This record gives sequence, C-alpha cells and structure tokens, in this order.
Amino acid sequence: MDTDSYEIHAPETLKQHLSKPNIGAHPLEEHDSFPNNARIPLLLYQGVAQLPSDDPAHIFEDLFRHNGWHGVWRDGIYGYHHYHSTAHEVLGVYSGTATVQLGGPNGITVSLQPGDVVIIPAGVAHKNLGSSPDFGVVGAYPAGQEWDMQYGRSGERPHTDEHIARVPVPSTDPVYGPGGPLTEYWSRSTS
Repeated sequence: MDTDSYEIHAPETLKQHLSKPNIGAHPLEEHDSFPNNARIPLLLYQGVAQLPSDDPAHIFEDLFRHNGWHGVWRDGIYGYHHYHSTAHEVLGVYSGTATVQLGGPNGITVSLQPGDVVIIPAGVAHKNLGSSPDFGVVGAYPAGQEWDMQYGRSGERPHTDEHIARVPVPSTDPVYGPGGPLTEYWSRSTS
C-alpha cells in the first residue's frame, strides 16, 4: 500500500521518532474453532517508529492515546492461541523480537521487531510462537470497547460470533488518526 497519501497523526514531541511504515493487509478466514474476521483484514505496519533507548514504550502509549485508543498496557503476547470477541486490539512492539501466528494454527506467521504495529480485528486469533527474553508490546483498544478472552474452546461459538459482528469499526487509526489506512481498509470491507 502507498503510504504517501497518509499523514501520521501524532503530537510534535513524537514526530521525530515516527516514519512511514510498510503496510500489509491480511484477510483471515474462519478456521476450525477460531472465527477470525472475514469482514476486515488484520493490518501490519512495519517500521512505524525508531524508538529511543530510554523508555521506548512511551512512544506507542502516547501515539495510541493521542489517536483515541484506550486501556493502554505493557506486556507480551501469550504463548497460546486466543482472541477477543468484543474489541479490536493494537499491539506496538517496543523491545525484542517475536514470531507470532495470526489466525489460528493454519494462519499466517509474522516476525515482529521494535517499531512494528499489528492491528488485530475482533475475532482474530494470535499466539506468540517464540520471542527474545526482552520482547515487549504496548497494547490498546478503541474507545468504548472492552476486551474479553476467548480460546477457541467448545461452546464459545456462536455466542462469540454474535459479539464480533457487533464490534464497530473504530473512528480512528491508532497510528494515523482519522482517515488513516485502518479506516479506509475497514470501512471499505464492511460496506
């Protein structure tokens, strides 16, 4: 995707750390017990930021909050397949590296490094397949969305499918703000 038509929406204090990422969109169809999300693609923004050595996580915390994504936290990615049926999720890698599987056992596998961002639609399974000891992400959710935890277990569906269908497309991209690639890809996919 050509990112030249988009401007990253960030406070002036962050702009020196941000750059135009490579953006990939990955539709992930239902797989066995994992609903994934056929309506909207997972988005991978590679190279969003050149992070400072002093508290690199704050770059993503400030950027996500500035663009209306809340419930900000720091941690890693669980080493088992799981998904959220009531919220979309953004993850910004601030340290270390990881290999992550997205979409369940037959989904895609991506390598993440500092400065990368993954925007995971509600219903899309994700799992850390292996990471460096210092791997860390900042996570957040669109305003008004509260996350749940689902594991692809018997009995979760069709209840979770109903939840996923009701999760609205956020009004802002967590990196680009209003009118960013997320709003273009996801609005086009749901119309």
